Amino acid sequence: MSSMQCDSASESDASSVDGSVSAGMGMESLRRRIDSLLQEKRVLRMEVETLKLRVKALQQENLELRRNSVSIQAKAEQEEEYITNTMLKKIQNLQKEKERLAQSYEQEEEHLTNDLTRRLFRLKQEKVDLEMELEREQEAQVNKLLKRIEKLENDVCAKQASLDQLRQEKVSLENALEQEQESLVNRLWKRMEKLEAEKKSLQRRLEGSLAAAAVAAATSSGEGPETSRRSRQSSSTSDMQVECSLTDPEAMASHINQLKSDLENLRQQLDQSQAEHQLKMSKLEQEERCLVQENTRLKRRLQTESDKRDRLTRNLSESDAGSDMELPATEPQAQQHRCRECRQPITAGAAAAPQGAMAPPPPPPPPPPSSTNHPSTSSSSAATTAAPLQQAQ
Repeated sequence: MSSMQCDSASESDASSVDGSVSAGMGMESLRRRIDSLLQEKRVLRMEVETLKLRVKALQQENLELRRNSVSIQAKAEQEEEYITNTMLKKIQNLQKEKERLAQSYEQEEEHLTNDLTRRLFRLKQEKVDLEMELEREQEAQVNKLLKRIEKLENDVCAKQASLDQLRQEKVSLENALEQEQESLVNRLWKRMEKLEAEKKSLQRRLEGSLAAAAVAAATSSGEGPETSRRSRQSSSTSDMQVECSLTDPEAMASHINQLKSDLENLRQQLDQSQAEHQLKMSKLEQEERCLVQENTRLKRRLQTESDKRDRLTRNLSESDAGSDMELPATEPQAQQHRCRECRQPITAGAAAAPQGAMAPPPPPPPPPPSSTNHPSTSSSSAATTAAPLQQAQ
């Protein structure tokens, strides 16, 4: 319709133009004007057609957009409903999961509390058993050490007695040796004096016999042959006596040499006995040193054992205090469990076990005081063993 209106308007314009052109202008100008107007008309028609096509396209696009908006709204509503449904389902599932997790958490918590109480009770029992076993082992070790110390004391006393006996024997042997040496020297001096006296008496007799022989020779010069024979016989007898007296000093010298050899033998025996005594004394001193070292080692070992015992008792007392502090900390959890059990009567039957298991076990018995006195007794016995060793040194 718009195209028809445009055609009628253009025709009216053309008629008016033709009338006016015919009135005032020539044919050529009119033709030119008509051609230009026709050309403009064509152009305008083409524009009108393009605009019509564009309007149709826009109308179709508008229709499509409306349809798309309607479909999009429908899809959005469907998706919204689907999302709401899925969210509701998820919320319901999450609520169910939450309830299930809460129940499982409560059950696990109850199970853990029961397990922890059982473990705590078991640990306390093991602790008591270990304390008793430790006390037994310590008592056994202390008794062994005391027996060993007593044995060492007895050995030290016996060795000290044997050492004193050996010293007494040494002194007695030295005294006896000195007495024997003095007696031998006295005998030798007496024999030497006796031999010197005999020698002097023999020399005097020899001198007297020589003088008598000279006197007899002087007197026999005036007498006969009988007197000369008698003087010869007397001189021969005196010569025999002199020879016998000269042989006696050799026997005496041999006897002196024999006595000297006996004295040397006795001295060698004395040296041997002194060397043996020195060896025995060195052995005894070495044994005493070993005993002193063993005694000090036993003292150190006993001290370390006592330190270990004190450390263990301290650790055990600290662990007792820690367990006593842990027990009140579990009581609020038990109260919370009881409140939950009151809220949920379904789990009332299962809650009786943890309440009965939460009762604390009886405290362990205190260690006996007798075991702590062993280090003092051992130290006193060690001091008593050290005293004779110092005296021996």
